[in-house]
Amino acid sequence: MSKRPNILLIITHDTGRHIGCYGRSAATPQLDRLAEQGVLFEQAFCTAPQCSPSRASIITGRWPHNNGMTGLAHRGFRLNEDEKTLPAILAAAGWTTHLFGFQHEAPDPVELGYTNVHQDRQHGHSCVHVAPKVKEFLQSRPDESFFASVGFSETHRPYPRGGAPLDSVKPPPYLPDHPLVRQDVVDLEVLVRRVDTAVGEIIAALDASGLADNTLVIFTTDHGIAFPRAKATLFDPGVETALLMRFPDGGRAGKRIDAPVINMDIFPTVLEFAGVDLPAGVQGESLFPLIRGRKRSLHEELFFELTCHAAYDPMRAVRTSRFKYIRSYVERPFAVPPNVDAGHAKELVKSLGWFTVPRPKEQLYDLRDDPCELCNVAGREEYAKALGECRRMLEDWMRETDDPLVEGGVPLGRPVKITPHDAYDPAERVADVAHDVVPN
Repeated sequence: MSKRPNILLIITHDTGRHIGCYGRSAATPQLDRLAEQGVLFEQAFCTAPQCSPSRASIITGRWPHNNGMTGLAHRGFRLNEDEKTLPAILAAAGWTTHLFGFQHEAPDPVELGYTNVHQDRQHGHSCVHVAPKVKEFLQSRPDESFFASVGFSETHRPYPRGGAPLDSVKPPPYLPDHPLVRQDVVDLEVLVRRVDTAVGEIIAALDASGLADNTLVIFTTDHGIAFPRAKATLFDPGVETALLMRFPDGGRAGKRIDAPVINMDIFPTVLEFAGVDLPAGVQGESLFPLIRGRKRSLHEELFFELTCHAAYDPMRAVRTSRFKYIRSYVERPFAVPPNVDAGHAKELVKSLGWFTVPRPKEQLYDLRDDPCELCNVAGREEYAKALGECRRMLEDWMRETDDPLVEGGVPLGRPVKITPHDAYDPAERVADVAHDVVPN
C-alpha cells in the first residue's frame, strides 16, 4: 500500500445479530452484500450485554472490570485514567481519528483520542443524520490516513410503530410466539432496515471515492436486542453480536468463520492490520489467524460479565462449546426486573409471571440440547461434573483477571442513586432524536 491503510468502523446500538445474513427475518440487502464481500463471524459475542462496557472492550481490547467501564458512561462509570484506547493509539501513530455520531465510552469523545468529532446535538445520532456526514467526508477524498468510528443510535428503544404483517417476522425462539412479541419484532425491523440503508449509502460513497482499495471496513453491534432474556442478561441473546469485515484487496470474500470470538478481539486485529504495536495488557486476540486459516479456534472458553446497568446486578458467566454457566452475586427475586427495557414483549412475559420466579444463584445450560437456555440443569446429578468444571473455570478466570467481585463487590461509578426499578432510561439515548419522527 502506498500509505497507511484506513479503518472504517460502523457500530449500531442494541442490534445483536438481528440482520438477514445471520438468518433473521430482517431484510438487510446492504449488510448481506457486505457479508458477501468480506468475512462474517457466525459466533461473535461481546464482553458485556450493555452499551458502555461492551464498546469500551472494543476500543481497549480488555475486560470491563479491567479497563474500568463496569457500568454506563452517562451514569458516571469511566475508563481508567491511563487506559490505552484505539483512537488514541492510532492518532499517536499518525492517523487522523474521526467520530461520526454516537459513542458511549466517555463524556467527551476527545478524551478517547478522537481528533475530529462530527456530531450534531440538535438532531442526535440517528443514522438518518449521521450517514450523510460520513458520505460527505468520504466524498472529500481525504489525503491523510484515517480511523473513522461511525455510531448509530439505532436500534435502541423506543421503536417506531411498524405496519408489516405479523407473519412476516420470526419471533425470537426464547420468547413466546405471540402477537405482542411479533409486533415488537416488526417495530424493531423498521430501524434495522433504516440502518441497512445507511450502511449501503456509506459503502457506496467509500467505493465511489476510490478509497475502498486501502480501507478495512468493520460492521459490528454492541450487544443483543432489547428484549427479555437478551440485552442486560448473560444468555446468548444478550451477548451475541454481528461482526463483518471487508478487506481492501477483496480477498476472503464470502468466508464465514464459525469459531467463537469476542469483541475485544477487534482491538488487536485493527492494530495488526495497521502495523501498530500492541500496548501492554491487551486481553483480546487478533482474528487474523482465523481469517487466514492458520487456526480453527482462538478461545476454548468465552467469559461474560454484567455489573451495573440500571441497577447493581453483578453476574459472571463462562461459555464452552457445550455449556453455559451463569453465576449471580446478588439476590434478585425479579418482582420488578431492574434491567429489562420497556416494550410489548416485556409486558407479555410480565403478565405470564416470568418476573415472579427468583433467579437461581447458579445456572447451567446444555447448549447442545438446549440452545435457547431455557432449562437450568445446575441441580441435576448427571450434570454435577460439568457444573463443577464450569464453576472452576469461571473462578479461575475471575482470579487471574483480578475481578473485584472476588473480594466481594465492584465500586459504583458515581455517588448518586441508581434506581432499582428501571424500565427504560431516556438519558441513555444521549440527546438522540426521537425515532418516531424520522422517516421509515
